[in-house]
Amino acid sequence: MAALSALAFDPWDPAFVADPYPAYAELRARGRVHWFEPTGQWLVPHHADVSALLRDRRLGRTYQHRFTHEEFGRTAPPPEHEPFHTLNDHGMLDLEPPDHTRIRRLVSKAFTPRTVEQLKPYVRDLAGELVARLVEAGGGDLLTDVAEPLPVAVIAEMLGIPEADRGQLRPWSADICGMYELGPSEETARRAVRASVEFSQYLQELIAERRKEPGEDLISGLIAAYDEGDRLTEQEMISTCVLLLNAGHEATVNATVNGWWALFRHPEQLAALRANHTLVPSAVEELMRYDTPLQLFERWVLDEIEIDGTVIPRGAEIAMLFGSANHDPAVFDAPETLDLTRKDNPHISFSAGIHYCIGAPLARIELAASMTALLEKAPTLRLAAEPERKPNFVIRGLEGLRVEVG
Repeated sequence: MAALSALAFDPWDPAFVADPYPAYAELRARGRVHWFEPTGQWLVPHHADVSALLRDRRLGRTYQHRFTHEEFGRTAPPPEHEPFHTLNDHGMLDLEPPDHTRIRRLVSKAFTPRTVEQLKPYVRDLAGELVARLVEAGGGDLLTDVAEPLPVAVIAEMLGIPEADRGQLRPWSADICGMYELGPSEETARRAVRASVEFSQYLQELIAERRKEPGEDLISGLIAAYDEGDRLTEQEMISTCVLLLNAGHEATVNATVNGWWALFRHPEQLAALRANHTLVPSAVEELMRYDTPLQLFERWVLDEIEIDGTVIPRGAEIAMLFGSANHDPAVFDAPETLDLTRKDNPHISFSAGIHYCIGAPLARIELAASMTALLEKAPTLRLAAEPERKPNFVIRGLEGLRVEVG
């Protein structure tokens, strides 16, 4: 185990958040696992270890399927945070088999290759409309004008969220996702609890409406599965919908703006992409690797494991550094170089194992659609102002990305 200096990993330092990749290189050079006292976590920075641990069943997203808080040596969350944890803990991302298996099996019916392929024309047309408006206005904020509305509309359409209600989704999501940062403040927790209550109440009412008048949407499908005896509880249904809405756009939004900000900083790569639109698929993969939208993913140690001679006991928490793994020179040639033609690109931005992102194929379609629309309809797109990075570390994004179309 290597002891950490404040310089190596400081998720609350704006300079580190702005560019954590040099610090990751230091972490990788100094060892395979590091104890980080401020959060009480073991940091894992290497691609091979992160990839293996994501598939290791001795780790779990939860421990409550096997242990009480007391048995696991952990303190129960404060009672005032209960609405957030009730919502979060019943979504499949934070469940383990058999509950995870059952819920994922139901939800996966909406994300089959055939279903996702059928969404392509809708996604392509919507991306084209959003970019056309941006061009007509002479520019704007790529975040709010294109990056956000596209994936929010797609996942809301799949779930059957009425168009008039969709403006509430992003603020609720942002407040809830604040709890996934390291050491969230009490104010962050209060906002997350309030959003959890409001979001849950909204979905309860929507589910009640769909029970009376089913449609072709995913919520109606989950209700039908519940009625057919597939044991999906009302809370699981609500938590699943929130997870799909949050995960269904959060990473895509940030991957879009992070990606274009990287392209603007690498004009030779942007020029190559503009000259050859067939690079879009590999560009999407490379941009997600180069500036990873989800930097860290946590797992609980359910049964003792060993990493490079360091024994990590049951009850510990591991923080797998996705951003570091995606820049590991043991896996990627010249990892600090943005290369849109990169062929071998086993990035782990969508995770791996049983919690691999169920919406990854849809996210790829959305990212490719918005990128293609911008290349075709806004070939002179340029940066209008230096963007401000969000202060968050775990979920990496920008406050906005102002662009001009000349």
